[in-house]
Amino acid sequence: MKLWETGAIYENGKISPAAGASAEGSKKTIAYSILQKHNTSGDESKLKIKFDKITSHDITYVGIIQTARASGLEKFPIPYVLTNCHNSLCAVGGTINDDDHMFGLTCAQKYGGVYVPPHQAVIHQYAREMLAECGAMILGSDSHTRYGALGTMAIGEGGGELAKQLLGKTYDVNYPGVVAIYLTGAPVPGVGPQDVALAIIKEVFASGFVKNKVMEFIGPGVANLSADFRIGVDVMTTETTCLSSIWETDGRVEEWYAIHGRAGAYKELKPAAGAYYDAAIEIDLSEIRPMIAMPFHPSCAYTIEEVNKNLDDVLTDAEKRAKVSFGDKVDFNLHNKIIDGKLYVDQGIIAGCAGGGFENICAAADILKGKDSGNGKFVLSVYPASMPVYMELMKNGAFGALIDAGAVVKTAFCGPCFGAGDTPANGAFSIRHSTRNFPNREGSKIQNGQLSSVALMDARSIAATAANKGFLTAATEFDTEFSGKKYFFDKAIYEKRVYDSKGVAHPEVEIQFGPNIKDWPSMKPLSDDLLIKIVSEIHDPVTTTDELIPSGETSSFRSNPLGLAEFTLSRRDPAYVGRAKAVRDGSEEVKAEVKTTAAALEKFSAGFGARAEAAGLGSSIFAVKPGDGSAREQAASCQKVLGGWANIANEYATKRYRSNLINWGMLPFLYKDGDKNLPFANGDYVFIPDVKKMVSEKLPSCKAYAVKADGTVNEFELSTGDLTDDERKIILAGCLINFYRG
Repeated sequence: MKLWETGAIYENGKISPAAGASAEGSKKTIAYSILQKHNTSGDESKLKIKFDKITSHDITYVGIIQTARASGLEKFPIPYVLTNCHNSLCAVGGTINDDDHMFGLTCAQKYGGVYVPPHQAVIHQYAREMLAECGAMILGSDSHTRYGALGTMAIGEGGGELAKQLLGKTYDVNYPGVVAIYLTGAPVPGVGPQDVALAIIKEVFASGFVKNKVMEFIGPGVANLSADFRIGVDVMTTETTCLSSIWETDGRVEEWYAIHGRAGAYKELKPAAGAYYDAAIEIDLSEIRPMIAMPFHPSCAYTIEEVNKNLDDVLTDAEKRAKVSFGDKVDFNLHNKIIDGKLYVDQGIIAGCAGGGFENICAAADILKGKDSGNGKFVLSVYPASMPVYMELMKNGAFGALIDAGAVVKTAFCGPCFGAGDTPANGAFSIRHSTRNFPNREGSKIQNGQLSSVALMDARSIAATAANKGFLTAATEFDTEFSGKKYFFDKAIYEKRVYDSKGVAHPEVEIQFGPNIKDWPSMKPLSDDLLIKIVSEIHDPVTTTDELIPSGETSSFRSNPLGLAEFTLSRRDPAYVGRAKAVRDGSEEVKAEVKTTAAALEKFSAGFGARAEAAGLGSSIFAVKPGDGSAREQAASCQKVLGGWANIANEYATKRYRSNLINWGMLPFLYKDGDKNLPFANGDYVFIPDVKKMVSEKLPSCKAYAVKADGTVNEFELSTGDLTDDERKIILAGCLINFYRG
């Protein structure tokens, strides 16, 4: 794999270094044509995007619709699909999960949407099968909203951005850089899409090579990949931190649409001759080998061969990463998984939008046919991504081969990806063809002394490991004759179960509310001056949204802002909630601290004391690089519900987390001087005079004053980075709801 940090020109099917940037060449990419088609601003560099369709799942759609309702929603203006694939299990928390589902169904009826019942399809598979169109754009409230392999530019964002689309507003973003992913060669048998994806993520994540850019897949190697294979690579582009993705399309994609009864959704997409790319990644697919991403990030990737040859070194590195994340809270040990010099795993999962595709499961069945996964600890579970895929696997014998080998077949469900299903035993090690392997992502609870872990692998090598009774094995070690079974899509499965309004609203329908579904609390506009208390300080290189608001055990509470907020930072800093609430509620201790802080500020500068006492009071966290991972808006909204007014960071891991902060009226402050020798610490107060003026008058930065416990005042500088006019108005209003409600 070769990274071209300079620009590249694509012509006659080949890329070559560019002598310099080309404004005309930039207009010849696929990405440019799609983005400008959907841009309503009239300015090619400042995009205001209106999407063709939007989609959400049952962890996010309640909050989105509640936000839009509070802002004046009367009808869904574009197709909005509500899938039910995250809170599908209704056995925990009483009625609250299915209460959310009934809320979704009645909203689809009232406002004119589409409702996909539980176990029918995971969000992204339904979107591929029923929503994607070549040249279209789709916005989803899930970070893995990626349909580029089917010619659809899709973006995953927090719920606030979907609420904007429901209110007829736009998605505002600077025109992104476009990076060519130039493919040559063909994968060797046994190598699957997850192997290619992990190899890319390993190369680009740490450097931010494609961060907030569009990855455009081109080159002769594309033709050597089936549509299903491309989809499997494409969905994982989220883990590179890119903004979106798009692929050139061809006869294989045309056939895919025809199989799904939507031949009219296809058109050929290719860059024009002389297309200019800001950077490029050149990949010879024939050189990719089976990969494994060790805990606790998809970028911690190695070839399986490398792991098996260097077990001690690789496992030691993983244990060191655990030490950074967990300290001495738990004893994380992978060396105890070595048996007779081989790495033994306890569990295998093939599931969701990444692993649950037809070809992945067929290939796993081919490898396991006639074999036995044994009756030890190791167990393999397989979740097809939709009921139509399930039906075809049942008909063509793949399920029979899997079950005969000892696998368990289940229905479409995203739970294994975020910790709501198949949680392993304490200390267990799971291999999964899913999207993420962040800490606790598999469902264990560090706060309770539990810790299991996940490594990401392709379905083929998971099947090979199952055939080897749990010992880590690459699929290329088996001489498998892959059957290449043909897929047949049965649309009647959806026609019988999915509610599709066809865009017709029925305003007479009453929305069904469960007792857990709560309105957003009222939120104040930004004050002239701001006094914030630092209530958490995180120095990890990256802080994920899973750490900001956990997945898994919290998912059933995402319709209840106050209830969910109680979980904020519970995995990373359990004392955070209490500290934040004390500031929000104005405890006697906080009142005394404010007076002491004001006295110190008055001594520092006459007039500051009175202004600090009259200032808007709130809390903030400091993190080096927060927001990697999920698009979930609750990573920000929970902080706001607890009285948060800002984050202070050296940088933000993703655009979507920064957008979530802004949509909930929180200032996305940047502190440029690193995380060593900070001018403030956890428990200190920071006074920011004229903060409203900075936002409203578009000032590049502002002075801030940190007050230490001993009365010392440190002056420093904060900025917010670029803000659109609407983003400034949202922050000034205090949140998106206030802004639209006026």
